[in-house]
Parts: sequence; C-alpha cells; structure tokens
Amino acid sequence: MFPPLHLRRAGTLFLAASALLTALYAWQKPFREFPGLEYTRFPVPPDPNEPTEWVFARLMYPPVAPRNGGVEFSGNWKEGGSNWTMDYPRSDRHLSAAIRRLTRIHARTAEEPTDLDDRDVFNRPWLYGVEVGHWDLTDSQAATMREFLLRGGFFMCDDFHGTVEWSFFEASMHKVFPDRRIVEIESSNPIFHTLYDLDERYQVPGAQYIETGQVWEKDGKQPHWRAIYDDRGRIMVAMCFNMDLGDSWEHADNPAYPARFSDLGIRLGVNYILYSMTH
Repeated sequence: MFPPLHLRRAGTLFLAASALLTALYAWQKPFREFPGLEYTRFPVPPDPNEPTEWVFARLMYPPVAPRNGGVEFSGNWKEGGSNWTMDYPRSDRHLSAAIRRLTRIHARTAEEPTDLDDRDVFNRPWLYGVEVGHWDLTDSQAATMREFLLRGGFFMCDDFHGTVEWSFFEASMHKVFPDRRIVEIESSNPIFHTLYDLDERYQVPGAQYIETGQVWEKDGKQPHWRAIYDDRGRIMVAMCFNMDLGDSWEHADNPAYPARFSDLGIRLGVNYILYSMTH
C-alpha cells in the first residue's frame, strides 16, 4: 500500500533537498598544503575543512623555463616551491580573515590551491594568481581558464612588474583570450565601489619597501589597474600591475610595513571579491 500523496511529496522534496546539499558540498576537497618559496611551516587555521561559500583560491601554474627568462626551478610545480607559492600561505589567510571580518560572505580562513588541470576551478567564483610575470600556461590550461571566465568566473592577478614580466604575462593571457583587449579600468567602475570607494589609489609596494623605501620594482614605476571584459561589460580578469597586493596582505601584521599600503591592498582585495560574487 502506498503512503498518502502529501507524504510522498514531502519525501520527494526531502530527497531533492538532500541531493542539493550533497552536491553543494561534494566539491569541497580536503585541505591541502604545499611548501612555499617563503614559508614551509605556517600555523594552520582552525577551519581548514569548513564548507563555505567562498575560499581563497590560489592558482597553481607552470613557471616560465629558465632559458626564456624564468628562475631556475628543477622540481614539480604541482608539489609547491614554485612561483605560484610566493607569499603563500600567509597572505591568503590574512585576506581571508579580513573577508570574514569586513563582509557577510561565509569564508574560511584556510586557502585552496587550485590546479586548472583537474578543473576544480569551476567550483570557485574567484581565483587569484601571483607573480604571473613568470607563468607559462599550457594550451589546455588556457582553454580551461577561458571556459571558467566565460561561465562567470573572475581572475585577479598581482605582483608582476615592468615590461619583461608584462610580456610573459601577456603571452599566456593571449592564449586565454586572443581576441579580447586589455584596457585600463575607469575609476567609476563598480569594482572600485562595491564596499569601499577607491577613487584615490596609489602604488602598493612589496616588502622591499621596508629596506629600500622604493615603491616600484624593475622598470614598473607607474601602477595600473587593468582588465579584460566579457561581452556584457563584466570584468573577467583584473590585473594589479606594477603592484604587490600579496605583500600588503602578507605583511598586514608587520609593524615595519606601512599600514597605509595594507589598508589599500585589503580594500582592493575585498572590493574585487565582492565584485566577483555580485557581477
């Protein structure tokens, strides 16, 4: 004998809801940590496997070969210790803590290194790449990045300086979008006004400023906030060129690093993340 219709409907709704919740959290991989260029041991936050709606997704990528101007690297970039681990994991965790404190986004304070080859990027609304003046995306990785961005993803990149590093960045980005222009972002764009109004911006230096007092690196004396847009006018790729926001997050608790640089760096990061979640 079958149960009454209303009980059957309730059971169907329960199963559907359970399936949805399972799908939402099934993609959340167990926490992974890799050796970095600057840190090999760093305290793990208390929430490394907490299911959340946002996590700091750090792009893993193959570096430029030494013969093409890259740094000598003999290991496997998929195991860490390569350019993509610069500032990692300290900067990731500092910015993630700021997201938890300054917004209503449900974020965890432990990061998620993200490899384009396993397509886990499609579970991340926001992706961050550091030292992209040293990356060398394969054709397959570029195709995955393009699909991710056209499907609504957002890529923020940072900590690359001068004409040489720009040329290496542009070479891989051209693989991603050979037909889209890179342009300067106007100050009126919503990305500068999602939470903080950031019309007054300035060059954010790396930690070398502590020793040298110099805000620029290589020949990158002018800061640029650049972007690639989709067909609807949404920013898909946001480039912080001739700046080092990663260091500003990393050294936010370092008394020797001027607070005004971390203030702007964190505000830019928060705005970009909120933009990625709302546009």
